[in-house]
Amino acid sequence: MEQNNLKAALSVAIRAALAAGRDIMEIYNDPSQDFGIERKADNSPLTLADKAAHRRIANMMKETGLPMLSEEGAHESYQKRKDWVAFWLVDPLDGTKEFIKRNGEFTVNIALVMDTHPHVGVIYVPARKELYFGEPLLGAYKVTDITEWDELEKLPALLDRAQRLPIPQPENRPFTIVASRSHLTPETEQFIEEARREYGEVETISSGSSLKICLVAEGRADAYPRYAPTMEWDTAAGHAIAACAGRWVYQAGTNIPLKYNKEDLHNPWFVVV
Repeated sequence: MEQNNLKAALSVAIRAALAAGRDIMEIYNDPSQDFGIERKADNSPLTLADKAAHRRIANMMKETGLPMLSEEGAHESYQKRKDWVAFWLVDPLDGTKEFIKRNGEFTVNIALVMDTHPHVGVIYVPARKELYFGEPLLGAYKVTDITEWDELEKLPALLDRAQRLPIPQPENRPFTIVASRSHLTPETEQFIEEARREYGEVETISSGSSLKICLVAEGRADAYPRYAPTMEWDTAAGHAIAACAGRWVYQAGTNIPLKYNKEDLHNPWFVVV
């Protein structure tokens, strides 16, 4: 895909993420809502906000002409997917448990995957009005206090109000590891102990959803070990943003990057550094 087309794809993804975020917050802020919580086959929760965000993104992505694989949509068979050269990989509401808890740590994740690798990534944090995005030649960025982006506004204008990632951090801060709020496994604890032996003082940050990858891309954390189950749509957008910020997303214990559009959509354990 040519560079101009990647920029156009990024613009569509940003608008779709912001629009989905507004739909999510309309439900989140409605005191009469019980969120319509259902249970999926794997016992994970599904809410009205998940469904609304999926519908919004699916409708807006139609203009790109590319197929879309969404956590909340119909999943095409691998026999069809394996021939996709480029496609959208979407988690309309990542961190549904955080949404239900009303702690604000949930995101909209949209990635453009080409040839098994995420090239464009957009993550929107609607409760915080924070937008992260990345594209290979532009780099990775964060925009604060954003809920809308005018249809006529061009990408350079958005870049003017954005911070380039990573954001410089204090030189004397300790080595910082971001860990899942609900998946602190023995392997993660071992990773933290090994970091203490290597770096001395180690600080840990807990966070939900794909915000964990964003913290590494932003520079606020140095590593995110994930020794627990995830799906491709959980990580693709963050992977693209981290890569555009000069970070790496490796399969744990290797230097092999995560790959996407596999027959089995589960990720292996991984580390973001």
